[in-house]
Amino acid sequence: MNGHTRTVALVVVLLLSVVSPAVAAVAGVDGPVGAASAQEADEAGGEGGIEGMIEGFVNSQGALGTVLVLLAGIGLLIASTEKLISYLARASLRMRLSLFALAIVFTGFEFDDTVLALVFSAGGMEGAALGTALGTGLAITGVTLAAAAMVEPFPVNLPPDYVALFVLGPLLVIPIAVTGTLTLGYGALLVAFFLGTFGYLIVRESQRNIPVFRDTEIGQALRGDGGHEAVDELEPIPEERLLGGLADSGAVWLGLSVFALVAIVFAAMLLEGGSEAVTESFGIEGTVLGATFLTVILTFEDIMLTIEPVRRGLPEIGVGNVIGSVLFSVTGNIGIVAFFGDVAVSPSVLTFHLPAMIVVTALAGYFLASGRIERWHGYTLGGLYVAYWVIALVVYSGVPIGK
Repeated sequence: MNGHTRTVALVVVLLLSVVSPAVAAVAGVDGPVGAASAQEADEAGGEGGIEGMIEGFVNSQGALGTVLVLLAGIGLLIASTEKLISYLARASLRMRLSLFALAIVFTGFEFDDTVLALVFSAGGMEGAALGTALGTGLAITGVTLAAAAMVEPFPVNLPPDYVALFVLGPLLVIPIAVTGTLTLGYGALLVAFFLGTFGYLIVRESQRNIPVFRDTEIGQALRGDGGHEAVDELEPIPEERLLGGLADSGAVWLGLSVFALVAIVFAAMLLEGGSEAVTESFGIEGTVLGATFLTVILTFEDIMLTIEPVRRGLPEIGVGNVIGSVLFSVTGNIGIVAFFGDVAVSPSVLTFHLPAMIVVTALAGYFLASGRIERWHGYTLGGLYVAYWVIALVVYSGVPIGK
């Protein structure tokens, strides 16, 4: 596959990723929400679509049933994440595509948050969608990247411009916080920045002879004369035997990656419905314990998509998820909220929530630029996130909970 064909393939995947959430929204599908946002939705009359049906089913199962649904969601998420990692690695090798770029497309887009923004904004709850976007962006670095670093240090060799774009994302929210209003015009600017940034990363990756993660097994295998070498990290999976000759087709693995991603989104819906029902059943809804439990459960998707690839020697996927998710949350997702009307922004966003996000993201960018993520990096990011939570709960009586 030549450079032009690789670029076209990646652009097609990018467009499909952008269109899919909109199609899902038209079909009435909404995704996981944070505790604060869920409460506003309930007060507004409940949720609809697939998630509404799931929540209704979960609530009818009793305390034991809700726990079983929660465990089922966790199991499905773990299995689907394992499959997505395996499929993306094989698609990268067969199609000569950068695994980092594929990871940005498949894991960086927060499908559930996109649909959530559309549903909430259409229902007049833009503030809830904005809070979820901010909370998600902060949790990605303070929870998921921190957890991955604590579990296993890993190498990173991102170009300076990639890190700069990652750090720049939260800074674009400053004008919104200063003026106190998210307008349609600025929302369109944020969406344009998001599309331009993702397009830049994807096209640049498709034109590089050596992937950014050149020291990993996949990175080494993609170097050379256009072919690829055997990769020890890719253990045989049953699908290869079942596919036979089709296993050599990158398009097949790309298609299977889409199915795995759909399963991950569905698992996230099960987790959201089960976690809310559990907090209600055990009487911890609205408490610090309940909010903490919900945050852990509702960020579990991104935690798995970051930790598991790192553990398996494929940090390209984990870092792609972190960079893509943060950029999407603070640009594309917030921009989508503005399409439904101007949104008043709380003064606490300027004085506390946004500065916290900027500091944590900038520090994460510094760590990513250092060439290797160490355990103390994780403890530092995690500690800052805990401090943010404590201050937010004590001083501001709440946090914008992501996912």
